[in-house]
Amino acid sequence: MAEPTFADVRKLSFERAMEELETIVKRLEDGKVPLEESVTIYERGEALKRRCEDVLRQAEARVDKITTDSSGRAVGTAPLDVQ
Repeated sequence: MAEPTFADVRKLSFERAMEELETIVKRLEDGKVPLEESVTIYERGEALKRRCEDVLRQAEARVDKITTDSSGRAVGTAPLDVQ
């Protein structure tokens, strides 16, 4: 795959990457894209998908859950257990 060609994907915000990914999906679902172009935009879609997954993983790592004492009062935070 031509990963270096998609270096700009790593700079996109989550929202912009999702927007572009949705556009690619619509174009591919439409079925009117020539084969060579389909392969190229599919590869870009894969890079965009990985970017979105990376941004989400980073966000999850930053999210904390509030911990409480026995009376229910907030006493601090702890890493979010996402599993």
